[in-house]
Amino acid sequence: MISDVRLLTGKAELAQAARTFRTAMVGLPPLGPIDDDFLEKLFEPDRTWGAFDGEALVGTTDSYSGRIVVPGGAWLPQAAVTHVGVLPTHTRRGAATALFKAQLRAAREQGEAAATLRASDARIYSNFGYAIANTSVSFEVDKQRARLRRKVSTDKIRLINIDDAWATQARIYAGQPAPRAGVIARSPYWWDFQALRQAQGGTPSYVAVHGEEGSETGFVRYHPVGLDSWFTSSERTIVVDDIVAYDPDAYVALVAHLLAVDLPHRIVFWSRPADDLLPWLFEDFRSVRVSAARDETWLRLLDAEKALTARSYAGQGSVVLEVSDAILPENATRLRLSPEGAERTNLSAAVVTDVAAVSAAYLGGVKWWQLAQTGRLGDFDRAAVETLDTLFTAPALPHSGTMF
Repeated sequence: MISDVRLLTGKAELAQAARTFRTAMVGLPPLGPIDDDFLEKLFEPDRTWGAFDGEALVGTTDSYSGRIVVPGGAWLPQAAVTHVGVLPTHTRRGAATALFKAQLRAAREQGEAAATLRASDARIYSNFGYAIANTSVSFEVDKQRARLRRKVSTDKIRLINIDDAWATQARIYAGQPAPRAGVIARSPYWWDFQALRQAQGGTPSYVAVHGEEGSETGFVRYHPVGLDSWFTSSERTIVVDDIVAYDPDAYVALVAHLLAVDLPHRIVFWSRPADDLLPWLFEDFRSVRVSAARDETWLRLLDAEKALTARSYAGQGSVVLEVSDAILPENATRLRLSPEGAERTNLSAAVVTDVAAVSAAYLGGVKWWQLAQTGRLGDFDRAAVETLDTLFTAPALPHSGTMF
């Protein structure tokens, strides 16, 4: 039985939480020494929860405070939930439920209007009001046949040392103008963990930046795979871990740099928007193929009224939407949505649904008609669903590009 769920504060408890998560995940590499410096870089204070069976820590979850871009360009306060794990000896005993209830309520009370996560198991999180809000794709570029449609200069590209590159990447990422919906702020904890993974990974990594020093407009970080047979392989591959570009010219220049790396036969862009420019940059559209598609952002609105007020709406018409929330009853609301915004109302609702459905549609990556036709809405008027799809239209598909 789960006897207690509480915040973990002491370093010994945080170290045990790190081990508990690794044990629950089974397939993750060992962390190595867990010293004070490691704990300070991995855990944001007062955001790690533990579930106990007596004195034994059997489950944990934590989060990072941050922000997410919503349609219209506003930044919404959010909790980036991560390190969710329950020991295999204590699954199906309510530990995850107790952890999530405590975590979600605390995040809402701290003013965070949404929670997002990346799911290792897609069967779990819908039980707690989360929903898939967008799809991320991986592209594979065949370097032997890939030719850019237009010539582009790479004079503004330079390589920088990976060991010194993290602060530069963080600065470029934070400065990108008008990022698309779904992009999240990356905390110092996120960047510190990337550096730690790189140091412990044993695989070479390279960073190229675009622009003059101090005013760069993009970067790409990439690494090779298959090192054991690198010099004899006919399928040498480099994987793009991260790419940020302020405009199409910077993006094309960074792609051109990757094409100029002589030895690889393939370039894998592991996480890109489904509507990315990449395939359209080449003379031969088929030199780029989608090699994978996966759910990316699992979103959960914690303050539906605040979140729906923060985003913009398109088209014409209005809809009264009623939102229920079984886990956070205080999150229930009824709002009139229109191109002018969202406002609380006592009018009868045309669509009544739960927080998971609203969370799925919130960023514009899932259509209301998809939710209606798959039975994920409660009471609804068909014309109102059509109007909701118009209102929630966004110019680009949502995408984050950040794992955590």
